[in-house]
Amino acid sequence: MLKKLVAEFIGTAWLVLGGCGSAVLAAAFPDLGIGFVGVSLAFGLTVVTMAYAVGHVSGCHLNPAVSVGLWAGGRFAARDLPAYIVAQVLGAVAGAGMLYLIASGKADFSLAGGFASNGFGDHSPGGYALAAAFVCEVVLTFAFLFVIMGATHGAAPRGFAPLAIGLALTLIHLISIPVTNTSVNPARSTGPALFVGGWALQQLWLFWVAPILGGALGGFVYRWLSPNDPAPVDVSGD
Repeated sequence: MLKKLVAEFIGTAWLVLGGCGSAVLAAAFPDLGIGFVGVSLAFGLTVVTMAYAVGHVSGCHLNPAVSVGLWAGGRFAARDLPAYIVAQVLGAVAGAGMLYLIASGKADFSLAGGFASNGFGDHSPGGYALAAAFVCEVVLTFAFLFVIMGATHGAAPRGFAPLAIGLALTLIHLISIPVTNTSVNPARSTGPALFVGGWALQQLWLFWVAPILGGALGGFVYRWLSPNDPAPVDVSGD
């Protein structure tokens, strides 16, 4: 279990550093900013790379909503949920801390830009209201878990799960960055919010409630859809 938790810690730190780091450091870089497409791809790449690296160790959840969704789908033991979620949140905070150390090395750095935090209303990139943000996060986390459950099904093509899951996360970001700056991951939301404080912490509740609800629904529905599910494969395909 200790090795699994360390893998989740490292993987979630990498997700936050790579995904949020692309948003903070490179999204609007003068003349060569990577924009929404680049940030979306960066988040997908963090999952692909870590799925191959630690999928065979911990399952590469990197996300409390994924852990809850896999539990709802009959793929994960309830007794392991608290430890996994703590490791993921600590990893996200560590990733955000490393990003802060890097980003604050620039003279005009300011947390006023949001530090890749998630938000709604005035803090939504596109000005989307709470209801729209809630629906967006529930639906997209549902879809994410649905893809994860299918891609790691015992009858799915082996070795391709990380690509399907990473591409799903890329697509999710392409859809929802304008709405909420894309969470679908309570740990990812918590890391940057702790550094920004204020509004980011006040709105953080939505980015726990909506993704976990969506993840649980996604896992449950896929379990109903595929009741004779063979033993899930390691996401690494080994």
